[in-house]
Amino acid sequence: MNMHQLKIFSPIGQEREIVDEIADFDDFGRKTEVFFNDGIRYFVNEFWTARQRQSNNLHEISYRACFKAELPRFFIERLTAFGELVYDPFMGRGTTLLEANLLGRAVAGNDINPLSLRLIEPRLNPPAFRLVERRLDEIRLVRPTEKSDQELLAFYHPDTLVEIVALKSRLLEREDQGKLDGIDRWIRMVAVNRLTGHSSGFFSVYSLPPNQAVSVDSQLKINERRNQTPDYRDVKAIIKKKSKNLLSAGGRNSISPPLLLTGSSSSTPQLPDGAVSLIVTSPPFLDIVNYQQDNWLRCWFCGIDAQSIRIDKHKTVGDWEGFVKASFREFARVVKSGGHVAFEVGEVRNGTVLLEKHVAKAVAGLPFEFLGVMVNDQEFTKTANCWGVGNNKGGTNTNRICLFRKI
Repeated sequence: MNMHQLKIFSPIGQEREIVDEIADFDDFGRKTEVFFNDGIRYFVNEFWTARQRQSNNLHEISYRACFKAELPRFFIERLTAFGELVYDPFMGRGTTLLEANLLGRAVAGNDINPLSLRLIEPRLNPPAFRLVERRLDEIRLVRPTEKSDQELLAFYHPDTLVEIVALKSRLLEREDQGKLDGIDRWIRMVAVNRLTGHSSGFFSVYSLPPNQAVSVDSQLKINERRNQTPDYRDVKAIIKKKSKNLLSAGGRNSISPPLLLTGSSSSTPQLPDGAVSLIVTSPPFLDIVNYQQDNWLRCWFCGIDAQSIRIDKHKTVGDWEGFVKASFREFARVVKSGGHVAFEVGEVRNGTVLLEKHVAKAVAGLPFEFLGVMVNDQEFTKTANCWGVGNNKGGTNTNRICLFRKI
């Protein structure tokens, strides 16, 4: 079978239109509600959340404001065929890339934060667990901690900190020597995800999750409030346990070398013209998430200067609109005719700002047809309700997808 015969959608209309499929979607017992507001077509249904927590274990890496794997899967399955290129210009933890890779697509990703590359690259070609286990057994994690690292005792038992610093130093030395291999990269990725958390599965005493590291002063206050002191955590044992879990469902090596970039979404000369079949992405939403602050400890472990990362933050909607327009100009170059962009936005400022309207304004005049906005209407989990998040309210907690076709 020719790979193009696998597609559900064809831009020249011989097959079912994606807008028709979305409008008729009723997989989870609900018919899609379709309406227009200010000239924008909306589709409301539970398009993917009924299958939450059913994705591959390799996705279980924390990052702020990331979407579930079922979101990109919805579009990848319907709008691409085996071997076609799927791209995420704001890849974060790499959810779109990993899901596309598992589905047999070629992948490309970009992010201004070099931490993103370290989170996704090892999971696109995952090693066998026995090799990870063997490498960890070979490593001796004994090295004096630097004086500058002593403040981290707010998070870690002294012996745990010795092990963390030793592992960090070993990985950075191997990287400087050009000896860092796929197993090292895997170990670094898992260690980064275990730096702080709220259970014995992390290196730290009780803290915030790894995608939102608090400052040293804030951790000291948490310790005082909870009357806690860091207990010893076995770094190698924790990495082994998490690795076994991540690799338990199996992975898939990339069908072609992934293209992973670190830079601006508006300038990606490494991507050829018209190479991309589908973009599924979620850009920064104004200034509601401070990625530099949240990831300072992860950056420390990876030897990245967090203050030097110029992550886009926009105080005004007008500035954000300009950022979106510049990104879509580049998307117009790299997306092929008939290709698609699924661009997630959220309700911000307590729902008073609907970013899809500003996306529509930013993309006007560029070679894209705005097919509509998909609103994933769901029942939130107990965790979300505990934080006071109501359905389809509260910043990044709602999936609203602006869907475009390249013309």
